[in-house]
Amino acid sequence: MIKKRLFPLLALLAAAPLVAAPRPWVSVAATAPKGSYVIGNPAARVKLVEYASYTCPHCGHFARESAAVLKGKMIASGSLSLEVRSAVHDRYDLVAAMLARCSGPAIFPRLHDALFAGQEQWLQRAQDFDSSNGQRLGMYAAAAQYRAMAQGAGLDAIARNAGMTQAAIDQCLADPKVAEAVVERANAISDKIAGTPAFEINGKLVQGIDWAKLEPMLRAAGAK
Repeated sequence: MIKKRLFPLLALLAAAPLVAAPRPWVSVAATAPKGSYVIGNPAARVKLVEYASYTCPHCGHFARESAAVLKGKMIASGSLSLEVRSAVHDRYDLVAAMLARCSGPAIFPRLHDALFAGQEQWLQRAQDFDSSNGQRLGMYAAAAQYRAMAQGAGLDAIARNAGMTQAAIDQCLADPKVAEAVVERANAISDKIAGTPAFEINGKLVQGIDWAKLEPMLRAAGAK
């Protein structure tokens, strides 16, 4: 009796089509032509670009307020992709953007989220460190300044927790080409936007709005 029941079951399983597991789009990233990263499905119907600064409180608020829907639903569903372009406001912002750029596609989504999730804490550390060491930092070479600021603000620890090795962090901060690329990209952005955060929805620039106003725009474009 057992064999008579087993064979039809095996035949049924063999004939059943294989269903691919859904991609974890929120943790999938690819490098864009200018060195920024695109998180999510590259074939998404809605392509959102965010111009953001890691030391911008409004950007931090947007990241935290939008996360449940923007990443938890729209990116996760594969209907929307998010490209993050760094606008640099100050030297600690530069260090954070350098680490984000160097992190690579596998680590960037985690590091990007962590920088905004802990923004208030590391910004306070940065301010405290700068008030005590700002003048002395000016005596250092650029690479030494970046390394000291990363340690003083706790940015190196955030990067390590996201998956970067200390060797990768040190190499990133010591490479003048990384800083030059970030600054060059930020300068190009500053000519395009009035402030951060700013967005593009399928190529159309949208500025001066918060998540409450952006969400219906994304849904109207096809994000789910």
